[in-house]
Amino acid sequence: MPTYPIKNLKTGETQELVMSISDYDQWRKNNLDWDKDWSKGCASVGEVGEWKDKLIKKHPGWNDVLSNASKVGKSQITKI
Repeated sequence: MPTYPIKNLKTGETQELVMSISDYDQWRKNNLDWDKDWSKGCASVGEVGEWKDKLIKKHPGWNDVLSNASKVGKSQITKI
């Protein structure tokens, strides 16, 4: 679930919301005094890097699963 750092434009109060983007969009429409806290940035360091490398590091057995799935007839699955 995405995290949204927000700031109250009138009071300066800050919070973090954890919700889907569609829920966040509706929340913003209902709370006009609040906006994204741009001082917190747009993305975190955790978002940097190749997704394949991160997947293999987090789940080292994943290539074994893909290898077994690729042995099924007419499969187009390949290991990462």
